[in-house]
Amino acid sequence: MANPISVRFKRPENADRLRAEAAARGVSASSLAEELIDEGLRTRRHPLVVFRDGPTGRRAGLAGGPDVWEVVGGIVGGDVLAGERVGRALDVFGLRPDQVQAALGYYAEFADEIDAEIAANVAAADVAEALWKRAQGLLAG
Repeated sequence: MANPISVRFKRPENADRLRAEAAARGVSASSLAEELIDEGLRTRRHPLVVFRDGPTGRRAGLAGGPDVWEVVGGIVGGDVLAGERVGRALDVFGLRPDQVQAALGYYAEFADEIDAEIAANVAAADVAEALWKRAQGLLAG
């Protein structure tokens, strides 16, 4: 259910830029405004997290670093002892401790979103591996 709200821009050029960007992306100005507001509010709560475009759409990433799902996927679960996971992430990703904590903080609030991105990546990797194995089988035969 929509929850309409009226927004008035102090600077008319901001409204013009919003409309132009929305048109360039093929979405409504309202949809783009909602996306930008959502991301802005999330960034205020998680200052080291930024949002970027990619093949799967907009996603959370660390400023100057990898996507949040990549860091979380390397820390949560897996075969490394719990006490060693953060240290491993620091080594593997070359991150600072505050960046790893930022990824975990974002994950704590938006776990469903990050879990879905991890699952999509695992599924894509499984498909790629199956195709590679099939291609290798064709070469062997």
